[in-house]
Amino acid sequence: MKLPGKIAIMGGGSWATAIAKMVLAQADSINWYMRREDRIADFKRLGHNPAYLTSVKFDLKRINFSSNINDVVKESDTLIFVTPSPYLKSHLKKLKTKIKDKFIITAIKGIVPDDNLIVSDYFTKEYNVPPENIAVLAGPCHAEEVALERLSYLTIACPDTDKACAVARSLASSFIKTSVSNDVAGIEYCSVLKNVYAIGAGICSGLKYGDNFQAVLISNAVQEMNRFLQTVHPLDRNVNDSVYLGDLLVTGYSNFSRNRTFGTMIGKGYSVKSAQIEMEMIAEGYYGTKCIKEINKHHHVNMPILDAVYNILYERISPMIEIKLLTDSLR
Repeated sequence: MKLPGKIAIMGGGSWATAIAKMVLAQADSINWYMRREDRIADFKRLGHNPAYLTSVKFDLKRINFSSNINDVVKESDTLIFVTPSPYLKSHLKKLKTKIKDKFIITAIKGIVPDDNLIVSDYFTKEYNVPPENIAVLAGPCHAEEVALERLSYLTIACPDTDKACAVARSLASSFIKTSVSNDVAGIEYCSVLKNVYAIGAGICSGLKYGDNFQAVLISNAVQEMNRFLQTVHPLDRNVNDSVYLGDLLVTGYSNFSRNRTFGTMIGKGYSVKSAQIEMEMIAEGYYGTKCIKEINKHHHVNMPILDAVYNILYERISPMIEIKLLTDSLR
């Protein structure tokens, strides 16, 4: 397997657009799958993504767009999946081309709903992709800051370290520094949990809890994350590394964080549906909260912050009451 070979971006949102910018900093050209033909037409007309990161201009001669997922897969060696987790299965249902011999990179910060599987496990179980041909792309890294070429750090995790290094080299640039890891499952679960905790941080912000409490919330969140990771995927990892703690911090605090924004709206009194409609973007943590809650039924990890966010989002318990109860369990 020659890596990275021809790279395909599978998705059309802000993170997909940011990754396309990263890849094109080194690659001559890319394939780019977008579901909507009208979005592709607008992209070609304007020279940028018409809906996300509109300030990022692209050389269209270096991009092969298609709304046909099978054509893109056939013509590519490395597939970077960047679709929202709730929609991954609907995209893949159209797939007739085998992908078990492709190199899969998941940049999806969610869990496949109903199956309650992290994306790497889903590709192995449903599409027979060997684990050594699957990598995870993680931050801390906001798409908006990549667009501005602000220095950002990425971690590429894969059981095959040589393959992870090859991918890391293809993404590195003057504004992107890369490192590698073998903790695929841990990093994927962390990418889900940090969104859940960012919603919690947003809820508390909406309720006018201050910075002092936010610091306590996030420090408890990293402990809760560590307990969960060490239970579901025991490994000699340092949860204080930037791919874990750093990603949690930027998602919990940044104004670019859609999950924090979603939580803030809930804390201010919005219903889940009204917050989702007004945002017009997917807050992965909403779906991740339910998935992790279901997974944790089998592990029984003490996760009071997860439970509080779940009760607010899915049991419709008052944020004010639930967070007040949560404050008594934090230290």
